[in-house]
Amino acid sequence: MTSSSNGLRFVLPSDGALYESTLDFLSACNLDVRRHSARKYTGVISKLASTTVLFQRTGDVTSKVEDGSADIGITGLDRFLESRREAGNGIVIIPDLGFGHCELVLAVPSAWLDVTTLSDLADLALDFRRNGRRLRIATKYPNLVQRFLLENGINYFTLVLAGGTIEAAPAANFADVIADLTSTGETLKENRLRPLEDGSILVSQACLIGNRATIGKNSQALQELRRILQMLEGYLQARPHYRLSANIRAESPEEIASRVLAQPHLAGLRGPTVSKMYNVDGEGWYTVNVVVEQDNLLEMIDHLRSVGAADISTSGVDYMFKERCHTYENLLSQLTD
Repeated sequence: MTSSSNGLRFVLPSDGALYESTLDFLSACNLDVRRHSARKYTGVISKLASTTVLFQRTGDVTSKVEDGSADIGITGLDRFLESRREAGNGIVIIPDLGFGHCELVLAVPSAWLDVTTLSDLADLALDFRRNGRRLRIATKYPNLVQRFLLENGINYFTLVLAGGTIEAAPAANFADVIADLTSTGETLKENRLRPLEDGSILVSQACLIGNRATIGKNSQALQELRRILQMLEGYLQARPHYRLSANIRAESPEEIASRVLAQPHLAGLRGPTVSKMYNVDGEGWYTVNVVVEQDNLLEMIDHLRSVGAADISTSGVDYMFKERCHTYENLLSQLTD
């Protein structure tokens, strides 16, 4: 199948951990991407004939969407917020796709025992200035870091743009402090660095971005995007849920419903579904089905046991579609702003 020239252009990262995670995520959403070879910079989604998939370096995804070369893309929220043009057409359509989680933090040498907060860092920056120098902060995110520092009253500093391993900057003496991404904090510890208590600049994850100008002018692309958003939203809404099935003996389905509803917060999304079960042991058996959030799973199992349930089984929920696709409705509101 070939894509129409008027179809949707979907740019994905072609390198790093985000590449594999993105393809796995789209596959889980029933939007499998086919790329004929690693050297080919285009691909297709077989279920979406009017969508062309483009592959670009992770650092270039935002610019491709911003300049209109692509209509939508997947990248890290940190990269989008760092690279976007303030008055540009780039927008965030889904801020959290559920993978690629990390945090941009300010970290100081562990030996600085008296520097634990932003206020302490502001005092240190002032001391540096009085001594004729500026606090040096190594980072790959100058825009985000500068905005954060100024908003928190730290005015005297110099940003050192760094590539490669930023954690080595203080030990190599080309920076005093760093601002970098971390997921577990172990790399910071290994390099004798410690995040400030209130030094979280941004919590980031993979997100779906778009160009409001190109999407708004192309009705065919917009309809294709609607299909994508419905699948993404259905998958993301379903992820934290389980479907429970159990067999219960009772005089009537109403009796079972009453037992389950005795704990309203454990009654499922909208209450239990009860159906008659034809059992070799005789009459009076019913099957109960409920959908619950993952956090309530074990509590729900205990509740079902307490009302006489047997043979409790669980299964994941692949997709959950609400009465409307809220992500698509939110997108339409952004296109008209």
